[in-house]
Amino acid sequence: MGRCIRTCASLLLGLSCLAAQAQVWGFVDERGVPHFAAERLDDRYQLFYAGDGAVGEPSGAAAGAVTAPPGLLASFEVSTAYKAVRHHLREAARANGIEYELLKAVVAVESGFDPHAVSPRGAVGLMQIMPGTAQRFGVRASAGGSLEQKLSDPRTNLHAGARYLAWLMKKFDGQVDLVLAAYNAGEGAVLRHGRQVPPYRETLNYVRNVNELRQRLQPPRVIRQPQARLTDLAPSTASL
Repeated sequence: MGRCIRTCASLLLGLSCLAAQAQVWGFVDERGVPHFAAERLDDRYQLFYAGDGAVGEPSGAAAGAVTAPPGLLASFEVSTAYKAVRHHLREAARANGIEYELLKAVVAVESGFDPHAVSPRGAVGLMQIMPGTAQRFGVRASAGGSLEQKLSDPRTNLHAGARYLAWLMKKFDGQVDLVLAAYNAGEGAVLRHGRQVPPYRETLNYVRNVNELRQRLQPPRVIRQPQARLTDLAPSTASL
Protein backbone atom coordinates (compact mmCIF):
# COMPACT_ATOMS: atom_id res chain seq x y z
CA MET A 1 0.00 0.00 0.00
CA GLY A 2 1.52 3.31 -1.06
CA ARG A 3 4.92 1.64 -1.46
CA CYS A 4 6.05 3.78 -4.39
CA ILE A 5 5.89 7.47 -5.16
CA ARG A 6 3.81 8.10 -8.28
CA THR A 7 5.38 10.20 -11.02
CA CYS A 8 2.78 12.90 -10.53
CA ALA A 9 2.18 12.10 -6.90
CA SER A 10 -0.11 14.41 -5.01
CA LEU A 11 1.54 13.32 -1.82
CA LEU A 12 5.19 12.57 -1.09
CA LEU A 13 6.26 10.37 1.77
CA GLY A 14 9.50 9.94 3.68
CA LEU A 15 11.22 11.22 6.76
CA SER A 16 14.89 12.09 7.09
CA CYS A 17 16.70 9.23 8.78
CA LEU A 18 18.63 11.91 10.69
CA ALA A 19 15.52 13.11 12.47
CA ALA A 20 14.90 11.87 15.97
CA GLN A 21 11.19 12.34 15.37
CA ALA A 22 9.12 13.15 12.31
CA GLN A 23 8.56 16.54 10.79
CA VAL A 24 5.55 17.01 8.55
CA TRP A 25 5.39 19.76 5.94
CA GLY A 26 2.35 20.61 3.85
CA PHE A 27 0.49 22.93 1.53
CA VAL A 28 -2.91 23.12 -0.18
CA ASP A 29 -2.89 23.30 -3.97
CA GLU A 30 -5.16 25.31 -6.26
CA ARG A 31 -7.67 22.44 -6.37
CA GLY A 32 -7.97 22.43 -2.59
CA VAL A 33 -6.01 19.18 -2.23
CA PRO A 34 -3.69 19.01 0.80
CA HIS A 35 -0.16 17.66 0.25
CA PHE A 36 2.19 16.43 2.96
CA ALA A 37 5.85 15.45 3.02
CA ALA A 38 8.58 14.83 5.57
CA GLU A 39 10.75 17.67 4.28
CA ARG A 40 10.29 21.00 2.56
CA LEU A 41 10.23 19.95 -1.07
CA ASP A 42 9.72 23.48 -2.41
CA ASP A 43 8.61 26.96 -1.34
CA ARG A 44 4.94 25.99 -1.20
CA TYR A 45 5.50 23.71 1.81
CA GLN A 46 5.13 25.07 5.31
CA LEU A 47 6.04 23.33 8.54
CA PHE A 48 2.91 21.54 9.74
CA TYR A 49 4.32 19.55 12.66
CA ALA A 50 7.67 20.30 14.27
CA GLY A 51 8.33 16.82 15.61
CA ASP A 52 10.45 16.27 18.69
CA GLY A 53 14.11 17.09 18.45
CA ALA A 54 14.21 16.82 14.68
CA VAL A 55 17.53 17.70 13.09
CA GLY A 56 17.26 20.96 11.20
CA GLU A 57 14.16 22.10 13.06
CA PRO A 58 13.55 25.78 12.36
CA SER A 59 14.69 28.14 15.06
CA GLY A 60 11.95 28.86 17.55
CA ALA A 61 9.76 25.92 16.55
CA ALA A 62 8.57 24.17 19.68
CA ALA A 63 8.91 20.40 19.69
CA GLY A 64 5.64 18.77 18.78
CA ALA A 65 4.09 22.09 17.81
CA VAL A 66 1.83 22.82 14.89
CA THR A 67 3.68 25.74 13.32
CA ALA A 68 1.87 26.09 9.99
CA PRO A 69 -0.99 28.57 9.63
CA PRO A 70 -4.31 27.25 10.95
CA GLY A 71 -5.56 27.15 7.36
CA LEU A 72 -3.39 24.16 6.61
CA LEU A 73 -5.03 22.07 9.31
CA ALA A 74 -8.42 23.42 8.24
CA SER A 75 -7.64 22.37 4.68
CA PHE A 76 -9.04 18.94 5.42
CA GLU A 77 -12.43 20.46 6.07
CA VAL A 78 -12.47 22.78 3.04
CA SER A 79 -10.63 20.59 0.53
CA THR A 80 -12.92 19.79 -2.38
CA ALA A 81 -11.30 16.38 -2.73
CA TYR A 82 -11.88 15.60 0.96
CA LYS A 83 -15.43 16.94 1.02
CA ALA A 84 -16.32 14.75 -1.96
CA VAL A 85 -15.53 11.59 0.04
CA ARG A 86 -16.09 12.73 3.62
CA HIS A 87 -19.44 10.96 4.00
CA HIS A 88 -17.93 7.73 2.66
CA LEU A 89 -15.02 8.08 5.10
CA ARG A 90 -17.35 8.41 8.07
CA GLU A 91 -19.52 5.56 6.87
CA ALA A 92 -16.53 3.23 6.36
CA ALA A 93 -15.03 4.17 9.72
CA ARG A 94 -18.30 3.50 11.60
CA ALA A 95 -19.11 0.29 9.72
CA ASN A 96 -15.69 -1.22 10.45
CA GLY A 97 -14.95 0.18 13.89
CA ILE A 98 -11.97 2.25 12.73
CA GLU A 99 -11.13 5.60 14.27
CA TYR A 100 -12.17 8.29 11.81
CA GLU A 101 -8.97 10.35 12.20
CA LEU A 102 -6.84 7.27 11.59
CA LEU A 103 -8.70 6.41 8.41
CA LYS A 104 -8.52 10.03 7.28
CA ALA A 105 -4.76 10.17 7.88
CA VAL A 106 -4.18 6.93 5.97
CA VAL A 107 -6.09 8.26 2.97
CA ALA A 108 -4.23 11.58 3.07
CA VAL A 109 -0.85 9.86 3.11
CA GLU A 110 -1.79 7.16 0.62
CA SER A 111 -3.43 9.25 -2.09
CA GLY A 112 -4.00 12.85 -1.05
CA PHE A 113 -7.74 12.12 -1.46
CA ASP A 114 -7.33 11.31 -5.16
CA PRO A 115 -9.76 8.46 -5.96
CA HIS A 116 -8.04 7.82 -9.30
CA ALA A 117 -4.51 7.50 -7.92
CA VAL A 118 -2.63 4.44 -9.22
CA SER A 119 0.87 3.53 -8.07
CA PRO A 120 3.52 1.98 -10.34
CA ARG A 121 2.92 -1.31 -8.52
CA GLY A 122 -0.79 -1.25 -9.25
CA ALA A 123 -2.24 -0.03 -5.94
CA VAL A 124 -5.49 1.77 -6.69
CA GLY A 125 -7.61 4.58 -5.37
CA LEU A 126 -8.01 6.50 -2.14
CA MET A 127 -6.42 3.86 0.06
CA GLN A 128 -4.02 2.54 -2.59
CA ILE A 129 -5.30 -1.00 -2.38
CA MET A 130 -3.70 -3.80 -4.35
CA PRO A 131 -6.31 -5.76 -6.36
CA GLY A 132 -5.35 -9.00 -4.61
CA THR A 133 -5.96 -7.41 -1.22
CA ALA A 134 -9.27 -6.00 -2.41
CA GLN A 135 -10.40 -9.50 -3.41
CA ARG A 136 -9.56 -10.77 0.07
CA PHE A 137 -11.92 -8.18 1.50
CA GLY A 138 -14.91 -8.57 -0.73
CA VAL A 139 -14.31 -6.61 -3.92
CA ARG A 140 -15.11 -8.57 -7.07
CA ALA A 141 -14.77 -7.82 -10.76
CA SER A 142 -17.97 -8.07 -12.76
CA ALA A 143 -19.37 -7.53 -16.22
CA GLY A 144 -19.90 -3.94 -15.15
CA GLY A 145 -16.25 -3.26 -14.46
CA SER A 146 -12.81 -4.65 -13.73
CA LEU A 147 -11.41 -4.90 -10.22
CA GLU A 148 -9.35 -1.77 -10.83
CA GLN A 149 -12.43 0.11 -11.99
CA LYS A 150 -14.33 -1.00 -8.90
CA LEU A 151 -11.50 0.27 -6.71
CA SER A 152 -11.68 3.70 -8.34
CA ASP A 153 -15.11 4.08 -6.75
CA PRO A 154 -14.52 5.99 -3.47
CA ARG A 155 -17.08 4.09 -1.41
CA THR A 156 -15.90 0.67 -2.59
CA ASN A 157 -12.27 1.57 -2.02
CA LEU A 158 -12.78 3.04 1.45
CA HIS A 159 -14.86 0.13 2.69
CA ALA A 160 -12.35 -2.41 1.39
CA GLY A 161 -9.45 -0.51 2.95
CA ALA A 162 -11.28 -0.03 6.24
CA ARG A 163 -12.13 -3.75 6.36
CA TYR A 164 -8.46 -4.53 5.85
CA LEU A 165 -7.45 -2.11 8.64
CA ALA A 166 -10.05 -3.68 10.95
CA TRP A 167 -8.68 -7.15 10.15
CA LEU A 168 -5.14 -5.95 10.86
CA MET A 169 -6.32 -4.41 14.16
CA LYS A 170 -7.52 -7.82 15.29
CA LYS A 171 -4.43 -9.60 14.03
CA PHE A 172 -2.04 -7.22 15.78
CA ASP A 173 -4.08 -6.67 18.94
CA GLY A 174 -4.87 -3.04 18.22
CA GLN A 175 -1.23 -1.97 18.03
CA VAL A 176 -1.55 0.88 15.56
CA ASP A 177 2.15 1.01 14.63
CA LEU A 178 2.05 -2.65 13.60
CA VAL A 179 -1.24 -2.18 11.76
CA LEU A 180 0.19 0.69 9.73
CA ALA A 181 3.42 -1.20 9.07
CA ALA A 182 1.43 -4.18 7.84
CA TYR A 183 -0.75 -1.95 5.66
CA ASN A 184 2.38 -0.55 4.05
CA ALA A 185 4.71 -3.56 3.88
CA GLY A 186 2.30 -6.49 4.29
CA GLU A 187 1.41 -8.46 7.40
CA GLY A 188 3.98 -11.11 6.46
CA ALA A 189 6.81 -8.60 6.80
CA VAL A 190 5.66 -7.64 10.30
CA LEU A 191 5.44 -11.29 11.34
CA ARG A 192 8.88 -12.09 9.88
CA HIS A 193 10.35 -9.34 12.03
CA GLY A 194 8.93 -10.75 15.25
CA ARG A 195 5.78 -8.63 15.28
CA GLN A 196 7.83 -5.47 15.08
CA VAL A 197 7.77 -2.64 12.56
CA PRO A 198 10.11 -3.82 9.77
CA PRO A 199 13.30 -1.74 9.55
CA TYR A 200 12.52 -0.56 6.04
CA ARG A 201 13.02 3.17 5.59
CA GLU A 202 9.80 3.54 3.63
CA THR A 203 7.75 1.66 6.22
CA LEU A 204 9.27 3.53 9.15
CA ASN A 205 8.57 6.80 7.35
CA TYR A 206 5.02 5.72 6.54
CA VAL A 207 4.18 4.78 10.13
CA ARG A 208 5.59 8.05 11.44
CA ASN A 209 3.82 10.19 8.84
CA VAL A 210 0.41 8.63 9.41
CA ASN A 211 0.77 8.76 13.19
CA GLU A 212 1.85 12.41 13.20
CA LEU A 213 -0.97 13.40 10.87
CA ARG A 214 -3.51 11.38 12.83
CA GLN A 215 -2.44 13.19 16.00
CA ARG A 216 -2.86 16.59 14.39
CA LEU A 217 -6.33 15.68 13.08
CA GLN A 218 -7.71 14.79 16.49
CA PRO A 219 -10.54 17.13 17.58
CA PRO A 220 -9.76 19.49 20.47
CA ARG A 221 -10.27 17.86 23.80
CA VAL A 222 -13.05 19.29 25.90
CA ILE A 223 -11.85 19.91 29.42
CA ARG A 224 -14.65 19.01 31.75
CA GLN A 225 -14.69 20.09 35.36
CA PRO A 226 -15.68 17.26 37.68
CA GLN A 227 -19.29 17.56 38.69
CA ALA A 228 -19.78 18.76 42.22
CA ARG A 229 -21.42 16.27 44.52
CA LEU A 230 -24.81 17.19 45.90
CA THR A 231 -23.37 17.01 49.40
CA ASP A 232 -20.81 19.65 48.40
CA LEU A 233 -23.58 21.98 47.24
CA ALA A 234 -25.88 21.50 50.24
CA PRO A 235 -25.49 23.85 53.19
CA SER A 236 -23.50 22.41 56.03
CA THR A 237 -25.67 21.10 58.86
CA ALA A 238 -23.07 22.40 61.27
CA SER A 239 -24.11 25.96 60.46
CA LEU A 240 -27.84 25.35 60.89
